[in-house]
Amino acid sequence: ALLLHIAELTDCWLKCHCAEMSDLEAKFEAAANLIAKGTPTKGSASTDDKLKLYGLYKQAKEGDNTTGEPWSVQWETKAKWEAWEKCKGKSKETAMTEYIAEVEAQKEKFGIEPP
Repeated sequence: ALLLHIAELTDCWLKCHCAEMSDLEAKFEAAANLIAKGTPTKGSASTDDKLKLYGLYKQAKEGDNTTGEPWSVQWETKAKWEAWEKCKGKSKETAMTEYIAEVEAQKEKFGIEPP
């Protein structure tokens, strides 16, 4: 009886956790779509704004950066690598949550209209 109860509790936890993740993933994908296809109406994002989103997106999608550091002369590649490296150690859920919050901030700041 105890094993059955544990199995039921585990099943319930998994269903709840999976529902929360799918909701978070849906919000994350909607935020990514807004950034990719939306139109800013109040100026445009700075390179730093874009790099912050890039690092969080890569962390959410791929986890910790395991690629070697690019050469300094590859300034764009190196900037992206550094942005992703700053997110090292964050869980997928944390990176998604922070990405969504940053998109909301940039949506307000730059008046990003949905596609």
